[in-house]
Amino acid sequence: MPDPIRTGPDACPGALQLHQAADGPLARVRVPGGELSLAALRALTAGLGDGFIELTSRANVQVRALRDPIAFAAGIAAAGLLPSPTHERVRNILASPLTGLGPRGILDVRPLVTALDKGLCSRTPLAALPGRFLFALDDGTGDVATQNADISAIPDADSMRILLAGEDHGLRCPIDATVHLMLTAAESFLTERTAQSSEAWRLSELHDGPAQIAARLSPLLTTSVLTDPVSTRSADPVSSTPAPSPIISQGSPRLAADQTASLGSDGRRGDGLSPVGVIALSDGTYAIGAVVPLGRLSAAQVVVLAEVAGPEGIVRLTPRRGVVVAGLSANNAASAEVALGNVGLVTDPRSPWVVVTACTGRPGCAKSLTDVQADARTSVGALGGSRPVHWAGCERRCGRPRGEVVDVVAVPGGYRVDFEGVSRTHGELHAVVEDVRSRRIG
Repeated sequence: MPDPIRTGPDACPGALQLHQAADGPLARVRVPGGELSLAALRALTAGLGDGFIELTSRANVQVRALRDPIAFAAGIAAAGLLPSPTHERVRNILASPLTGLGPRGILDVRPLVTALDKGLCSRTPLAALPGRFLFALDDGTGDVATQNADISAIPDADSMRILLAGEDHGLRCPIDATVHLMLTAAESFLTERTAQSSEAWRLSELHDGPAQIAARLSPLLTTSVLTDPVSTRSADPVSSTPAPSPIISQGSPRLAADQTASLGSDGRRGDGLSPVGVIALSDGTYAIGAVVPLGRLSAAQVVVLAEVAGPEGIVRLTPRRGVVVAGLSANNAASAEVALGNVGLVTDPRSPWVVVTACTGRPGCAKSLTDVQADARTSVGALGGSRPVHWAGCERRCGRPRGEVVDVVAVPGGYRVDFEGVSRTHGELHAVVEDVRSRRIG
């Protein structure tokens, strides 16, 4: 699919720049690295929305049908989720879900996440980045390096490899210079976009974007230039500025997935982007990973997550709309598996929910032709097979995961099932299910 030609700035929502959805104001809150404190979780479920937290494919969160956007903004700011009102839409930072925990990661990237977030918010020009621009910090497992980030970093021997829109142009830097080079790459994107008179939202949408940015960065690859002014050990908040009132707006050598398959697989269905079940960690403790069906996390489920995590616990969000709680004993991990399963979170790696996703659909999205989430829930037990399936209410296919996916796209009068260039349209749900089964098992 060719990259789109943009004709204006993106309308990606934020915590302050809300989207007026069919079911009311929608706020999207960035969660760099996917780490949420219990205070942050409680702020997100403070009774100001529809009672759910929606997890996104970038390990961010959304709250729908906001009744009091000003109170919501104040609550998340107090919980540390809004350190920079001017940069709140651009804090899109993916990190390996088990970084610093699992035995297979080469580098704990959590300090880099903190430093990248702080540096991003401290550079005034970077507030102009589009809300869809994405950074990724991979710990060497290869899980987020293939997630189509605009700027990615992954350990490479004793240095860091910088990828531009997934392409490797030979950019290497010391680990301590990673943040500085990534931020400079983001500034170079803005400079190149202006030079091309472009409205591009993503680096790949520029003409020869990765090569052009690499050419701008290559002269800077010296020790003196790459001295990073942002400490990778710092976790201080960027700003204590009170949250303003929200605004509601209307509506090459690419690094292929198979190149990192040996790094990214963790032996569970759903891959390293969404570990499922009880996981033994390198320090002798355990984690529990769970998929949130269709990414809809209820207030009741948050209560149980908080109980599992404990008073000082951290919940990690995954790009596959899952959650991970770490630092558990073997007994507590086993109990957590039962407790989370009892409230509808999926801890069985064999569950079809591990690889079934859907967009918002009706009634939340006016562009959707039908309630795709209801149809996905009705059909999930009968789908069979193991290939990922994504249900979409329209041709935009919002929330579609990367890679090989069976697409179930709503069309007038039914659904069209797309896979490997073959499309079939069906008017009855049972026929859709049978078609999907044949594509997933074949």
